[in-house]
Amino acid sequence: MLRLSGLSLPLDHPAEALPTAICARLGVPAEALRSFSIYRRGNDARRRNAILLVYTVDVELDDEAAVLSRFPGDKDLRATPDMAYRPVAVASPERSYPRPVVIGAGPCGLFAGLILAQMGFRPIIIERGKVVRERTKDTWGLWRRGVLDPDSNVQFGEGGAGTFSDGKLYCRVKDPRYLGRKVLEEFVRAGAPDDILWQAHPHIGTFRLVTMVESMRRTIEELGGEYRWQTRVDDIELEGGDGGGDGGRRLRGLHLADGSFMEAGHVVLAVGHSARPTFEMLHRRGVHIEPKPFSIGVRIEHPQGWIDRARYGKCAGHPDLGAAAYSLAHHCADGRTVYSFCMCPGGRVVAATSEHGRVVTNGMSQYSRAEFNANSGLVVAVDPERDYPGGPLAGIAFQRHWESLAYEAGGGGYAAPGQKVGDFLAGRPSTALGEVVPSYKPGVTMTDLAHCLPDFAVAAIREALPVFGRQIAGYDHPDVVMTGVETRTSSPLRITRGTDFQSLNTAGLFPAGEGAGYAGGILSAAIDGIKVAEAVGRSLAAG
Repeated sequence: MLRLSGLSLPLDHPAEALPTAICARLGVPAEALRSFSIYRRGNDARRRNAILLVYTVDVELDDEAAVLSRFPGDKDLRATPDMAYRPVAVASPERSYPRPVVIGAGPCGLFAGLILAQMGFRPIIIERGKVVRERTKDTWGLWRRGVLDPDSNVQFGEGGAGTFSDGKLYCRVKDPRYLGRKVLEEFVRAGAPDDILWQAHPHIGTFRLVTMVESMRRTIEELGGEYRWQTRVDDIELEGGDGGGDGGRRLRGLHLADGSFMEAGHVVLAVGHSARPTFEMLHRRGVHIEPKPFSIGVRIEHPQGWIDRARYGKCAGHPDLGAAAYSLAHHCADGRTVYSFCMCPGGRVVAATSEHGRVVTNGMSQYSRAEFNANSGLVVAVDPERDYPGGPLAGIAFQRHWESLAYEAGGGGYAAPGQKVGDFLAGRPSTALGEVVPSYKPGVTMTDLAHCLPDFAVAAIREALPVFGRQIAGYDHPDVVMTGVETRTSSPLRITRGTDFQSLNTAGLFPAGEGAGYAGGILSAAIDGIKVAEAVGRSLAAG
């Protein structure tokens, strides 16, 4: 089988145009094409009113070697790679193994647990939050009534923060082993639409993620895995060494919030980027942690129709295109970078705090992406040395400071502070809405966002908005609404690990995913969960 890339066809091409294009591109008669399947389909929207669909296809031909030999050096044609996932270790039925523990049931923990279960190591997954449907009720409690459960919300509970997002399933991680394909295939087995296997920018959406997470939980349990809900780790117990270098220091077990102790020598730490008490505990215990850059800013909302027309012109609304997305970046005169983050077409802005007295915003879409507004983070990169010096935990303090000011500016009750772009650029508070209605619940208080953002972020966003307005018509329209604050773009720290995926100075502890500073988003977190599970499997098999 051969993989052919870069086939461009008009947006409304008939079905027979694709096999015809394959044969023409390869110079073979129609009868030589035995079969083909779409590996990926994207679009080329550089000419807004003449958008093309761009295909990568896997084709089965007569005499494939001869065809391949006619295109030496052609980067768009190659043998189809072997993308099958193969486990790196398998538990022997003749041996007993200590059960590995996975802390956290987000995308990273979910796939770490799944891979460990598929290898036969019967993991125990512990999660401070609740099963996904109960957690969803608690999350709606914040959105509808302003009632926060610190252990069950957008950040904590089965499915992790990615459950309440756009459900994007693409990333820029280099993936020579096609682990991302493994993730997508497992999602399809769990009930995701199979178009995520070939869409260039696949997504799922919250409602579908809920049922998929439940299906994958059942699979893990059927393979001998075990879940323990509403189980929070308050401390770890170590033996040997002093934390300097390797020193023989090793994890012995976990102290849980109910007072019990769980022996554990192989622990995947997949706690997510908002597990602040866990980070503080690890720092007290001397686990190697270092500060890491992240970003701060706002959520910006436009009517989705504005974005569709700006990106697709007269093709806007075509069913093969769906709701338009965008990705923007601007390098400011002072060296700062402003960029769009977690863009949610046809979605809404949601309350994403996990701590009392603080406001955090995030974005979410359903699979249909059919709601009225588009939103994205509009954020400014921040750097530990420049913006929050003071040690590994200084980024947490930085986030909390601005989240608390956002709570105050919103007037309490977890309302978010908001401002129209025109007023923000003019440096005056907003007192009323204009043409754009914000989607954030439990509500928006119009005010001056400069009161809950660092001065450098305010200046950088003011510089970037007109630039983005020249790239996307209407982006800096005076009535466009921004709500604050967006602080949880990524973890503010990294729990440093070695080439064996274990903590640099604490053997048996395997930091993983977004919270540990090794991923950003559902797909990259899931891929990291697979890699760490494989490292645990190798260690168990060798032990």
